[in-house]
Amino acid sequence: MFDPTDLYELADDVPELADPVLLYHFDGFVDAGSTGRLALGHLLAELEHRVVATFDVDRLIDYRSRRPIMTFDTDRWVECESHELIVHIVKDATGTPFLLFSGPEPDVQWELFTRAVGALVKRLGVSRLVTMHGIPMAVPHTRPLGVTVHASRPELISPQASAFGRVQVPGSAAALLEFRLGAEGHDVAGYAVHVPHYLSQAEYPSAAVAALEAITRNTGLVFPMDGLREAAQRTTSEIEEQIQASAELSSAITGLEQQYDAFAAGTDRENLMADSTPMPTGDELAAQFERFLAERDDE
Repeated sequence: MFDPTDLYELADDVPELADPVLLYHFDGFVDAGSTGRLALGHLLAELEHRVVATFDVDRLIDYRSRRPIMTFDTDRWVECESHELIVHIVKDATGTPFLLFSGPEPDVQWELFTRAVGALVKRLGVSRLVTMHGIPMAVPHTRPLGVTVHASRPELISPQASAFGRVQVPGSAAALLEFRLGAEGHDVAGYAVHVPHYLSQAEYPSAAVAALEAITRNTGLVFPMDGLREAAQRTTSEIEEQIQASAELSSAITGLEQQYDAFAAGTDRENLMADSTPMPTGDELAAQFERFLAERDDE
């Protein structure tokens, strides 16, 4: 039996923490709008932080499926962007310390990885784990973003109506952590932000804003949000510009609004796709937005 604590290395000067919250997100699984990546990236860019634990990516990552970027200059290799799976200690806007765990989703040894995180959680005295990501939904960007909340026990979240019943989906390391650690008695919660399906392949800062606001309500942590909200406003303005220039997009968004409103009002509780309204598929809408964004980049 392998010792799970061999999967990570603690920093030499790990401070004593008072029941910290641990936020986590791993790149590689579904993350529509880059919700989780944008949210945690924003926190690391805006808040004071330092490394407290580093996981052994050589044992967890398949380099042939996710090859690190290397730089060749003239006649030699000069740089390698190595994968990093790291736990940081971060201070929120009020000075409250919390932990932030990010990096690529492990390709192998999920069960051993889960036990390693469990050991680290006990070592650092973590009070609650919280994860977030985006999921593509047939919803318009002109309506409030929905959030599917889940937790290891119902007392951790407020009661709410769900857009889902009982479903089976491909697993993820983040979900397995919630499942396994929750079964061991740890408090774990997650937020899946409903991202418009036609924007799922683009960066959508509004979804990251929704995720961090939900985490604040759940944990009491306070984050600097001005920069992220400004990015969300810029993105929304660009989307509106594209919609106004296309009668097809404008009609499609109107159809999504009608079916969303019917779903929210309870007159259509089956799904978030209206069969009676002919609309482009999510891929077709996304392709139009991607062409628009590419044209803006060229300009």
